[in-house]
Amino acid sequence: MAQTEQFAEPAVLAHPHRWPPGDGVGVFHDVRQAMEWKAAPAGTLEARLAERYLSALDAADAGRPAPECRRPLFRYRCHTGVRPVQFALAGLHAHIAHDLVLAVVDTCRTRDCEPAALEGEFERVGDLLALLEERIHDELMPGPDLLRIADPLTHLVSTWSLERAREAAWTAARVLRQLRGFPAAAEEFAEQNDAGAGLVVRFLLTPCR
Repeated sequence: MAQTEQFAEPAVLAHPHRWPPGDGVGVFHDVRQAMEWKAAPAGTLEARLAERYLSALDAADAGRPAPECRRPLFRYRCHTGVRPVQFALAGLHAHIAHDLVLAVVDTCRTRDCEPAALEGEFERVGDLLALLEERIHDELMPGPDLLRIADPLTHLVSTWSLERAREAAWTAARVLRQLRGFPAAAEEFAEQNDAGAGLVVRFLLTPCR
C-alpha cells in the first residue's frame, strides 16, 4: 500500500480518559475525543496536530516539563472557581497557539515544503476546530437563565476569538518555518510564542465563581 493510502485512526480517539470527574485537563480532552474525527492519512497536518497534543499530555504524565501554554491548565485543573467551559477554551487555545503551529512546521519539514502548500489542510483543520468550539459552547456554557449580560463568565468567554487564534497560529508557523536556517532564533521564537499562548490560557482560567 502506498504511503498516501496508509490511514491511521487519530490517536486521540484511542487515548483513554484517566482523569477524575471535573479535572480541568480532562474537560478539553473529553470534548475533543467526543468529536467525530475521521481517520486521517499518516503525516497529514491533522495527524501531526494529534501527535503534538498527545506528546504534551504524555510529557506531563511522565513528569517532564509541559509546554508553558499548558502549565496553567495543570496548575488550576482542580480549581473550583474555574468553570468547565473555561478549561475547554483554554485547552483549545493551547491546541491552536502551540500544537497547531508546531504541527504545521513538522509537516513542512517532513514534506520539504512551505506553509503555503498546506493552506488547504490548514483550512480543513480550522473547520474542525470551529466545530469543536461550537460543541464547547453548546455543551459547557451555562444557559442564559443562569447568566446575566454583565456576568464575568460571559465577558471572559466573549473576549476570546477562534478566528484570531487561527490567524496568529498561521503567522507564527510561517515565521518559524522561515527561521529554519537559524536554529537559535527559531528556538527563541518558539519559546516566546509558547509563553504568549500561556498568558492567554492563564487569562481564560480566571476564576469566575
